[in-house]
Amino acid sequence: MPSPLPLADVRVLECTGGIPGAYCGKMLTDAGAQVVKLEPPGGDPLRAWSASGDPAPGPGEHAPLFQYLAAGKRSVVADRADAPAAHDLIRGADVVVVDGTGGWDLAHVRSLLAGGDGAVLVSITPFGTEGPYADQGVQANEFILQAMCGSIEGRGWPGEEPLQAGGRIGEWVAGAYAAFAAAAGFRRLRRTGGGDVFDVSVLEAMVVTMGGLGAVGAEVLGADAPAAGRNLEMPSIVPTADGLVGFCTITAQQFADFLVLIDRADLLDDAELASFAGRIRRREEFLEMVHGWAATRTTAEIVELAAALRIPVAPIGTPETLADIDQFRERGVFVKNALGHLQPRVPYRASAFEAGPPGPVPELGGDTGAVRWPARERTSEPGAAADRRPLDGVRVADFTAFWAGPTATQLLSAFGADVVKIEGLRRPDGMRFSGGRPPTVEQWWEWGSVFLASNNDKRGLGLELSLPRAREIALRLIAGSDLVVENFSPRVMANFGLEWPEVSGANPRACMVRMPAFGLDGPWRDRVGFAQTMEQASGMAWMTGHPDGPPIIPRGVCDPVAGVHAAFAAVLALESRDATGRGVHVEGTMVEAALNVAAEALLEHTVRGVTPRRDGNRGPGAAPQGVYRTAGPDEWAAVAVTDDAQWPALAAAIGRPDLAGDPGLATRAGRAADAARVDEAVAAWAAGVDVATAVAVLRAAGVPAARVTPARDVLDDEHLRARGFWEHVRHPVAGEFRSTGLPFGSRTVPSGWVRDAAPLFGAHNREVLAELGLGEREIAALEEDGIIGSRPAGL
Repeated sequence: MPSPLPLADVRVLECTGGIPGAYCGKMLTDAGAQVVKLEPPGGDPLRAWSASGDPAPGPGEHAPLFQYLAAGKRSVVADRADAPAAHDLIRGADVVVVDGTGGWDLAHVRSLLAGGDGAVLVSITPFGTEGPYADQGVQANEFILQAMCGSIEGRGWPGEEPLQAGGRIGEWVAGAYAAFAAAAGFRRLRRTGGGDVFDVSVLEAMVVTMGGLGAVGAEVLGADAPAAGRNLEMPSIVPTADGLVGFCTITAQQFADFLVLIDRADLLDDAELASFAGRIRRREEFLEMVHGWAATRTTAEIVELAAALRIPVAPIGTPETLADIDQFRERGVFVKNALGHLQPRVPYRASAFEAGPPGPVPELGGDTGAVRWPARERTSEPGAAADRRPLDGVRVADFTAFWAGPTATQLLSAFGADVVKIEGLRRPDGMRFSGGRPPTVEQWWEWGSVFLASNNDKRGLGLELSLPRAREIALRLIAGSDLVVENFSPRVMANFGLEWPEVSGANPRACMVRMPAFGLDGPWRDRVGFAQTMEQASGMAWMTGHPDGPPIIPRGVCDPVAGVHAAFAAVLALESRDATGRGVHVEGTMVEAALNVAAEALLEHTVRGVTPRRDGNRGPGAAPQGVYRTAGPDEWAAVAVTDDAQWPALAAAIGRPDLAGDPGLATRAGRAADAARVDEAVAAWAAGVDVATAVAVLRAAGVPAARVTPARDVLDDEHLRARGFWEHVRHPVAGEFRSTGLPFGSRTVPSGWVRDAAPLFGAHNREVLAELGLGEREIAALEEDGIIGSRPAGL
């Protein structure tokens, strides 16, 4: 019989009106928490929101996105003028999530708690509660934040306008980070009796997931960093005889296999084409050969052929086709909510607990007066230090590689876990060889910028797991670990003999989090997949690009999306283990995390029968919304009018007060209908001023605006620097550089999250093995036999 859900006794008060707070609350609800929405008298704005622009729901109806995000929660109506009932809920909650909606912001909630330490407070705002942009009252929506974080500038072709990633992905990611912080913070609260305050910045979440790696790469390599340029992946999404198919060739072997797939083995020795830069230079030639080959075959035929060659491949998921994709259908990925509409299920499955079906959607104020939370009496475990991090004392055996898995384990290490990263001598983490130095440089494998940004605060063990003696050592490490995390395709851990039966046999209290691309079962079980593949399959790519062009991948965001969801599930597993004494096996599937974040388009289709589509840089929540070329070489300003009151201010700022007097443009719907005329007016003004002037003028008028910032320039953002977002890292080979931190500050961790740089290959072999009881002579013999090492084999 399944155990209770890990957060079953947790009280959460959700005082928010946007996607980040609502998704945070949803994740906590799915984990068993009692979540109460504290809504203003007019209700959560999401109750009336529709991405398709359909009319607000009538009596007894619920907007598609609200159905998904609010299911299983309760609703209490109150505002700051209301009184004692709302205040009692705040004082009785274990976790309070705020974003300023209805006047419930972090400062007000803290004042009600009178400086008390008995709760976890989570604030989610565009810029955080402190820093220049927060102090100046800078206005921003998802689109503006994408421009600021370095995401938009690099997406598209040279000479064309840069493109946003569709679907408000950054807001969902911020909500997931907030949920992880809340769950981990509650774990600390339960043990020490001390609460915490997490100040989540949506901008920082987007820098971590959508633009920061480019900044770190530029910082690490300095003058040797490749010139930044706008481009799109090749190969990626191409038309077939009956639809669209998506490819991803991260490794040299995958691209070589791709050439074989398209019957061009004659090009295997073409060194220029083998490089991404070379394919960009020969773009028309390359795309012509790929499109010509794909046009004569169906999507299903191509997927079958590519999968047989272990090339990452997927059909392009759309709101209309997602529920019929065989992998999703056979695994039961989509479930019906209480109103009978399809939505993605919870993106993890656990051996010890099971999330139930989506609960009912709360009526506005339906629980007012019915929820009473008396204040908790907080106690602490004997010897629990008030300044401990939430995962202090937890040891993690980390078998992850690339970006998704390391993102998960880096979150765990930042929160105090002792993470031992295991890398094979013959197959080290592939990110050691990406975005770094050429092989002519000594220890060139220590320069991979993605590796350096994703593996801080870990210890490194070089262990060749294909050898039996190495497996014995791995099991000894697992025997002393609380958690095992891996993100290979399922067959890899099976080949190593390190699946759940072996893990639980070595340590019945150990938890194991597996992060397969598509799942541990189903027809796609053994397929290889990277973030780009998830974006293609989940519908994210469908929402990105121009209406008359092909879908475009958001570019890697699904890796950290999977990572933060897996880290959240790991905390749940530890909570369950601590309650029952039994380890927990968790399957946290990458593509299902992506489906949860991309759910809105599917919901609009299943509830309203509408199929949302990509629309360039426009969006349903603002008009106008776009990027406009300014004076200067390839400099663009992003502009978004998010409410009708901003429109006259924009018209005046660009010297076109006549537009403000046009009744046809007074509403967002009217401006969207006449978008070409509006865009022409804004573009004409922007072309005559430099980007800094354009942004300053518009912000002074109260209009959301930002420079479309190249990733490398995000390092110099005044707000991020003032908030201490960038972590200063000292690496023994790569030297000193700034790396991405976590997208929130913590009251209990005031000095930054990173304590040590990413490990050199095998840097802690002796230290870790000595802790396992091996003597110096035995360790030396292991090194002599090639079982352990401090240098990748063959390099």
